[in-house]
Amino acid sequence: MSRKVSIGISNHLFYENGELCIPGYGLKHLDDMPGVEWKIIGGDMSCVSPEQVDGFDMIITLLSGVTAESLAGNERLLAVLCNAAGYDPVDVPALTEAGVAVCNTPRAVRRPMATAIITFILALSLRLPEKTKLAREGRWAERDNYRGTGLMGKTLGSIGVGGIGHEMFRLAGAFGMKQIAYDPYIKQPDLADVNVELVDLDRLLAGSDFISISCPLNETTRHLVGETELGKMKKTAYLINTSRGPVVDEAALIKALQEKRIAGAAIDVFEQEPTPDDNPLLKMDNVIVTPHSIGSTDEIWVNKWEENVSQVASIIKGEAPEALVNRDVWNQPIFQVKLKRFQEAIASEDTTDR
Repeated sequence: MSRKVSIGISNHLFYENGELCIPGYGLKHLDDMPGVEWKIIGGDMSCVSPEQVDGFDMIITLLSGVTAESLAGNERLLAVLCNAAGYDPVDVPALTEAGVAVCNTPRAVRRPMATAIITFILALSLRLPEKTKLAREGRWAERDNYRGTGLMGKTLGSIGVGGIGHEMFRLAGAFGMKQIAYDPYIKQPDLADVNVELVDLDRLLAGSDFISISCPLNETTRHLVGETELGKMKKTAYLINTSRGPVVDEAALIKALQEKRIAGAAIDVFEQEPTPDDNPLLKMDNVIVTPHSIGSTDEIWVNKWEENVSQVASIIKGEAPEALVNRDVWNQPIFQVKLKRFQEAIASEDTTDR
């Protein structure tokens, strides 16, 4: 007897009243798929338990930890679909070994996050937070002490130049800035359309007036920017981090800012989230802080959701999704056995024409 495709969705993606927090067509994308049913996964989703994923073919999560322990005794789960570009809470090697596909949403976040980085660049260069404070406090006489920095002829550097970094450079092309990037996984021909020069990390640190971080968090990037790296930056330079907090040694950044070894920073991500109320970064006039939400717009949420739904449809068809993180898993015997069993189980349900 056939069964429906069962999708579990993290409660992080719902308001307390049970309404999906994503605008637009939302859950109707799944409701309109014949033979598909979905259910909210309740409880603490910081680290998913075996009970929470039991009975699902796929789950859609938002920054939830999924580990080998999460899959104990589970022979059904086919995929973990991350509703974000970052997937650092997921133990990808463990899931690969267990025959579980991991997907993220890089295409969905490229333009919104690139726009967010540009917003930070402009706000820092114009000293927007400080000028806002002057106006609110009636300190107009001091405004000439807070002149901004023009972008023409300045150097924009990016640590990481994947989808978001690439799109940032595309948008920044009109500013007349020199553009350089450090990324050990990218080749120079990949950047021909954005006129970006690949350089080593030391050259990027020493030569950039604005440095944006757009790399994933992993063991090679944790504290990639620390005291030594900050010491190589210009005193007039600004640091922007919209990737993950632990990529930057936060204590070293605070010290560099306090000692005026760099001009300022824009921080959307912190080593601890939520960051403590006594974090010095929250009190500095030359630092812009946002609560890991600078790119949170209707556009990014709709895009991420639609990319996840597209991944559901691909897997049902037996096709590898475009944004499959662990591509090696697809042809592994353990995954193929589960996929075949899944397709046989739903075979007589009307799951075609998706």
